[in-house]
Amino acid sequence: MSQAGSQPGNQPGGQPGQSATHGEGPGAPGSSAPGSSGEPTGVRWLVLVYKVPAEPTRLRAGVWRKIKGLGAIYLQNSVAALPQGPSAERSFRVLRNEIVEMGGSALLLGSEVLAGSAEIEQSFNAARNDEYEEIVDRCQDFLGQIDKEYKAEHFTYAELEENDEDLVKLRNWFAKVENRDVLAAPGKAEATAALATCEQVLDEYAARVYAEEGEGR
Repeated sequence: MSQAGSQPGNQPGGQPGQSATHGEGPGAPGSSAPGSSGEPTGVRWLVLVYKVPAEPTRLRAGVWRKIKGLGAIYLQNSVAALPQGPSAERSFRVLRNEIVEMGGSALLLGSEVLAGSAEIEQSFNAARNDEYEEIVDRCQDFLGQIDKEYKAEHFTYAELEENDEDLVKLRNWFAKVENRDVLAAPGKAEATAALATCEQVLDEYAARVYAEEGEGR
């Protein structure tokens, strides 16, 4: 597989741990947590091995962005992987078709890792942890914005609506990452707690807005 997919320069990046999934869960029933020995854990993978034309470069960048958007990880240059699942398979099939239509070539494989499974699963979870960490950072920004509202004494429905929209975006982002977190990355707990704090703080800010607008309960 490594020989088939080693196409230098076919995308910007592509080292294990880079992310960017759909996917409902490990494809094989009874999948288990990563084993320290690197032996098979029951998780089956979809592997996309592709080659795109060298020019124009926007084609390579476009494929790379779509693979990141799916939450896939790169095993090496031009070899991307996702835990097997119906949604992941649909997404990879669509992407494979797009690559072929742009004049490239692509193979979609379903496989079980015979050795090194722990490393692949750790790379996938690292990609999810990075996304969860970014959500935590954005939650801190959100709390900072609410704090500014208090300091500036901005207690209006307009400000409340704007902050509520920001929280909805955070919730949607979290749901997207959670949906592709099929191997239970540990970073989810911190992101969940950060989001819960944002919701509580916004509720308290809303109560202050109601009071300032003469609608206190």
